[in-house]
Amino acid sequence: MERVPKIAIAHYHNNINSEYANYIADDKNVYLSYSIIKSEDVYYSRSIDDSKACVDSFNLDSCEIAYESSDGHHNHNTTFTIKSRECLNSAFLFDCVNCQQCFMSSNMRNGRFIIRNKQYTKETYEQEMKRVDCGSYGTLKGLKEEFLKMKKSSLHKFGNLVKTAACSGDNIENAKNAQHTFEAYESENLKFGVRIIGARDSYDLTGSAQSELLYECVAGGFGSYATKFSTFLDLTRDSYFVDWCHGSSNMFGCFGLRNKQYCILNKQYTKDEYEELVPKIIQHMNKMPYMDAQGREYRYGEFFPPELSPFAYNETIAQEYFPLTKDEAEKQGYRWNDPDVKSYAVTKNPEDLPDHIKDVDDGILKETIGCAHSTSSWQATNGACLDQCTTAFRIIPEELQFYRRMNLPLPRLCPNCRHYERLRQRNPLRLWHRQCMCDGETHENIAAHHHGAKPCPNEFETSYAPERPEIVYCEACYNAEVA
Repeated sequence: MERVPKIAIAHYHNNINSEYANYIADDKNVYLSYSIIKSEDVYYSRSIDDSKACVDSFNLDSCEIAYESSDGHHNHNTTFTIKSRECLNSAFLFDCVNCQQCFMSSNMRNGRFIIRNKQYTKETYEQEMKRVDCGSYGTLKGLKEEFLKMKKSSLHKFGNLVKTAACSGDNIENAKNAQHTFEAYESENLKFGVRIIGARDSYDLTGSAQSELLYECVAGGFGSYATKFSTFLDLTRDSYFVDWCHGSSNMFGCFGLRNKQYCILNKQYTKDEYEELVPKIIQHMNKMPYMDAQGREYRYGEFFPPELSPFAYNETIAQEYFPLTKDEAEKQGYRWNDPDVKSYAVTKNPEDLPDHIKDVDDGILKETIGCAHSTSSWQATNGACLDQCTTAFRIIPEELQFYRRMNLPLPRLCPNCRHYERLRQRNPLRLWHRQCMCDGETHENIAAHHHGAKPCPNEFETSYAPERPEIVYCEACYNAEVA
């Protein structure tokens, strides 16, 4: 593993003008983004599929022209949307479906010309929207605060599950029997999975498409089959403990091989030799297990020990969903990478940026803008930023063109801090057992419910923690009010 050269970034298949993106496939013009598939003109985003012109977004599928949007499907020209699908020319939507020309609304279905959940005519809607100027940073800041309050007070379905059967988790669509799974669609028979597209019959899987029978794999790639305890695969079959092996089969403990079969520790064997040796190696792994610095044993059947990872804890998405301090990480045996000392000089402070996008000229492309989280005033109130802040950032030409076209102000935060802001609006990759909060009397329901005036007895697994303030309903009570 240490001797074989590692590729700098993971690019699958055909990618154009996307040198500053990682774990991507069949893309064009992707910049500072991760896990992007069959998309174009994507900037500062993650988990985007079959989409175009998406900026600062997370987990979108088949969307076009999106900004600061999360968990969306088949949307067009939408900004600041969360858990909304099939929406058009709208902004600040939470849990809306098939809505057009809607603004600052939630729990809407098939709406048109709606502002703050109130119906308008086409003419009055257009008149009201002329008064909303999202090109001003000050105005937009107030709208974002209003949006978060609206989202918190809206009804929340226990999970964002669309066209599913026997599933638990969040953000799952067109799936069957996916348990404790997140961000998955077109999949079947999964458990403990994240970011899954068209996979089936797999367990403990992060990041995979059109694969089957994978167990304890990270970045399972495309078209892999019957592989265990492995990372960064593509068209890999019947293999164990492999990393970055593509188009190969019957591999054990191999790294960086292409179109090979019957290899152990990167050494070629015959089919008979391979089939004789592998059971002996497995027996040896169980008899003399690997022991890490913490005294933990790793026998056959376990994923790679963390101390063998080429990445430090805070360089991975583990830090995003399960954050640790440096001391906590090192105590648990994880490496920690202190940020490099930056040598650049900030040429434009965030408070000195023009309030309105119309007042921004092309000279901004030459500026190094300080991140608002790195300012002494912000840190005096909030403490040191824990969002892997880069302390400064640049605006690229394509980005500026997008802001002008969409009438959006320049950001005041670096891409990392913006990413963490989005994460804070999403639920964790964790489930709690809870009971429906509909009690039949306290909440102002607009329709009759199956439980009448008594509290709803339905229980479920949800990514909403019990101490959170949102009103969380079971599917029956939610459908009675929203669907």
